[in-house]
Amino acid sequence: MIDAHRWSRGVGWLGISLCIGAMLWLAGLAGSIAPAHAAPPVQETTPTPVVTPVMVSNETCLACHVRASSIKLPSGEDLYLGINPDHYASSVHGSAGQLCTQCHTTISSYPHPPLQAQDLREVAIASYELCKTCHADKYELSMDSTHQKALRAGNRQAAVCSDCHNPHTQQRILDQNTKQTLPSAHLEIPQTCARCHSAIYDQYKQSVHGAALVNAQNPDVPTCIDCHGVHKIADPTSAAFRLNSPAICAKCHTDAAMMAKYGISTDVLNTYLADFHGSTVTLFEKQAPDQVTNKPVCIDCHGFHDIKKASDPQKGLQVRANLLAKCKSCHPDASANFSEAWLSHYTPDREKYPVVYYVNLFYQIVIPTVIGGMIVFVAGDTGRRFLNKRRRPSTGEKKA
Repeated sequence: MIDAHRWSRGVGWLGISLCIGAMLWLAGLAGSIAPAHAAPPVQETTPTPVVTPVMVSNETCLACHVRASSIKLPSGEDLYLGINPDHYASSVHGSAGQLCTQCHTTISSYPHPPLQAQDLREVAIASYELCKTCHADKYELSMDSTHQKALRAGNRQAAVCSDCHNPHTQQRILDQNTKQTLPSAHLEIPQTCARCHSAIYDQYKQSVHGAALVNAQNPDVPTCIDCHGVHKIADPTSAAFRLNSPAICAKCHTDAAMMAKYGISTDVLNTYLADFHGSTVTLFEKQAPDQVTNKPVCIDCHGFHDIKKASDPQKGLQVRANLLAKCKSCHPDASANFSEAWLSHYTPDREKYPVVYYVNLFYQIVIPTVIGGMIVFVAGDTGRRFLNKRRRPSTGEKKA
């Protein structure tokens, strides 16, 4: 017969084991059903779809957009939608056969998708991203510009691509062979910048540079981009820009062929770097380009956008009173003859500053003569002492 006590104890252990197994099985089942309580699920990112432009002919688009039509934006502003087909055909985009839908990729049928922009500025800001499809290099450069930094900081009026380049009328800027700015484009650059910087343009067109460009259409004079750059425009109020400004001026003023046309000295950079002001600025530029120095650079004496001829009676620095006034901005105790030492960036010669020329010539002759004579004297004396020592009889010879 089976021992009743041993049988009941075995059944008890069996029941306990079954309970524990059931609990573990339920726990595993719960974990497999609801793993989100243990760890968040991995979210799979959906790749951004590549928008393929719809190949619709420009004639199809112009069938409607040739008419001068507009739509009212929520801001109350009118968005003009008319396109002049002749202007577009002669533009750099139209002459290259660029299709409307290559830029307006979201438009594939009529009626068009509703416009989400609230005002005209939002239309421009939303549209300039399209330019990087073809102009990625220019787009990347603009990302570090002072315009883009201002836009990221919340200034909606900061310039974007379409503010400078109207995509429907933009003419060619660079010569296709030389890659240099075309003369026609060179003349239009200040007017382009004037759309935002009109006050500065008013100063520029009265300056020696601007007057030569606007009135005489002189291709040699600098425009805005020659000093500030094109797409990667640096902050002109920074210490680094100010320290680098002599190099900007030197691009033209050390060009011998260009300066010879106007009788301007090309020693402008060398004479500046040779004096205390230029030497100190050079040290700052190399060692601490972000630090401000009170030493003058070109723009401190000659001005920014309102540079006048050297002979101008009001601002020209050939007029000693004007020069002294500039000196006093840093040297308030300067006397009337303080500025007489400045040679106007010219190396002294017999026609200009003859006294300085002859004094300089005197030292050029005297100093090498004196130093050279001393070297000859010391060398001769050393040689004679060496020869005398060799000829002197030894102690043993004297005793004999």
